[in-house]
Amino acid sequence: MEEKMSHLENTCNFSGVKPIMMDLPYPPVRVKEKNQTYANLLSVDYCGSVSEMSAIAQYINHENSLSCEKCPLAKTILGIAMAEMVHLQKLGELIFLLGGRADFTAMQKNGTRKMWTPEYLNISENIGRMAAADIEAEKAAVSQYKMHMRVINDEGVNAVLARIIKDEMYHIMLLQNLT
Repeated sequence: MEEKMSHLENTCNFSGVKPIMMDLPYPPVRVKEKNQTYANLLSVDYCGSVSEMSAIAQYINHENSLSCEKCPLAKTILGIAMAEMVHLQKLGELIFLLGGRADFTAMQKNGTRKMWTPEYLNISENIGRMAAADIEAEKAAVSQYKMHMRVINDEGVNAVLARIIKDEMYHIMLLQNLT
């Protein structure tokens, strides 16, 4: 007897998905001068517990969980993840210009560096809890960026952070409308 093989396939087509962000240009990535303190602050935004790296990993996990059954929602989540990748890239440029290193370690309050870890993520299989976790992460990022902007006295750095905040606020609005 000939055995029939069955195949499972994800039919969600992600071609054409683009970063979901505000339709506004980014300011030039520039800094007034090298400043290790500012680079250390941005390392937290880059790959700390509340960071672009954490957002990307969490969104990709959620997109993977949704793509086979909720394709439109998965495409939106992937587009948001792609925007977070742009943010990660911009922060990396700023860190280097400030004299730091974007090596996936974030400066801790005690002065040590900690490597990014997936333990930072809030992973759920429930769509409502996914969206709630993503909204909370975006709100925490906005709050952290605003706090860093109060400390950083560099117009170039703060202009990029302000522009990133606009995308994060847009993501919050989108995620709230999805639930």
